[in-house]
Amino acid sequence: MIKIVLLIVLVFGGAAYWYISQPKVATGPAPITPEAKAYVRSLQLAEVEMKAAESFASQRVVEITGKITNNGDRRLKLVELNCVFADAYGQPLTRERVAIVRASKGGLAPNETKTFRLPFDNLPPGWNQALPQLVIAQIEFE
Repeated sequence: MIKIVLLIVLVFGGAAYWYISQPKVATGPAPITPEAKAYVRSLQLAEVEMKAAESFASQRVVEITGKITNNGDRRLKLVELNCVFADAYGQPLTRERVAIVRASKGGLAPNETKTFRLPFDNLPPGWNQALPQLVIAQIEFE
């Protein structure tokens, strides 16, 4: 009986060691490609505004609205922004990555302008209540 228990402990111990020793693969979003980074100059954000409202569940929702224009010559199927919210000292507090252009919504053709709406309902209490820094984090071409 002791041999069986010892064997089970060794098997589970070996499996745990193997799992812990495996290299960790980053599963976060892909970094922006050099091609997409160069294309950022062709995109324009305009009329960006922020307002707060109360949801049906009496929860505060911060909403950022604006427009994005594709001044380039390529059709886009995805554009994602990093919205960097800061604390009272201007230091980054939290970062939210959100899509403002999606293929499922028709993408963004050259010389086209689309509106976007970004609701946030879970911002940390130390946020400085100012418009976050908006940085294009990803572009995918069709």
